[in-house]
Amino acid sequence: MAPQLTPAQFAALGRDLDELRDRVLADLGEADRKYIYDVVKVQRALEVAGRGLLFLGFLPPAWLAGVGALSLSKILDNMEIGHNVMHGQYDWMRDPALNSRMFEWDTVAPAANWKHSHNYVHHTYTNILGKDRDIGYGILRMDTEQKWNPYYLGNPVYATLLAVFFQWGVMLHDLEIEKVASGEKAWSETAPERKRMWHKGIKQVIKDYALFPALTGPLFVPTLVGNATANLVRNLWAFSIIFCGHFPTGVESFTEEETRDETRGQWYYRQMLGSANITGGPLFHVLTGNLSHQIEHHLFPDIPARRYPQIAPEVRAICAKYGLPYNTGGLAKQLGSVFGKIVRLALPNRAPAGTVDDDRARRAA
Repeated sequence: MAPQLTPAQFAALGRDLDELRDRVLADLGEADRKYIYDVVKVQRALEVAGRGLLFLGFLPPAWLAGVGALSLSKILDNMEIGHNVMHGQYDWMRDPALNSRMFEWDTVAPAANWKHSHNYVHHTYTNILGKDRDIGYGILRMDTEQKWNPYYLGNPVYATLLAVFFQWGVMLHDLEIEKVASGEKAWSETAPERKRMWHKGIKQVIKDYALFPALTGPLFVPTLVGNATANLVRNLWAFSIIFCGHFPTGVESFTEEETRDETRGQWYYRQMLGSANITGGPLFHVLTGNLSHQIEHHLFPDIPARRYPQIAPEVRAICAKYGLPYNTGGLAKQLGSVFGKIVRLALPNRAPAGTVDDDRARRAA
């Protein structure tokens, strides 16, 4: 149970984390530059190898190796490169290829739409009910404060479909379909987003399911299936990592009332309580885009993600200093917790004492 800090403690928390952020930003340099260039080189090499091996798709080992390499390439492009570059983590390098305003990733979601729904809406209003649309993605019930209705009995089914088709779910996210359905937003207002979705989506579909399969001639079908499998692997991986960083047991949500007129320290407090980490080794962290350090990412979204493992011990020490929880655990533990919540929240509330609902009531007191 997280304590409610005093105004003086909130101010001190803000100063501690601002000092840490400033220190890391002042230290950015050649090592960070070399790191992202190396990751891009590996990603491109994996894509070339994967697509090359699919030309030998008549040999099952070559097909499997090709799909594996292409899956890793898509994961790196999505997680460690695309997500982090579009957060502006490498804008200081002044390289157009790694500039947040110009970068486009290998997924059907247009960068411009994603940057609005994710960088602006989600990171500004992290875990604020009614403001952060990433709570349930407009599809799922992921918090007890979301009013239950019979539709949510399908929560596990919707979550499974979202995981399988995750890039498409991310693409559609910025349409705010639930607001259109409720009349809060006119369909005509979505025209700019829909135009970008159409242009980006059709390019991706042609590339993965027509152009590259056609280049392999008689191996069109094995290549198409290989590309679809690589996309599926990337989708399942991204869904798992993102949901483990936002929805395990212990992650708290907030109301608009209690976050009104937030100070810097209170904003940091919300990021800490509204996030969770996943333990693992260096390769695991790279493949997650270092979103296995979701707490650090929510605190400092514009700091190069490779720095998160380095500063995690300091962030954890700051949490301990103020008596705040530092939610972390293995992938199996966090993922099991997430799916337990998805199933539990498919049903009407039966919140026992000691849950995060009690924390919300205590903060409001």
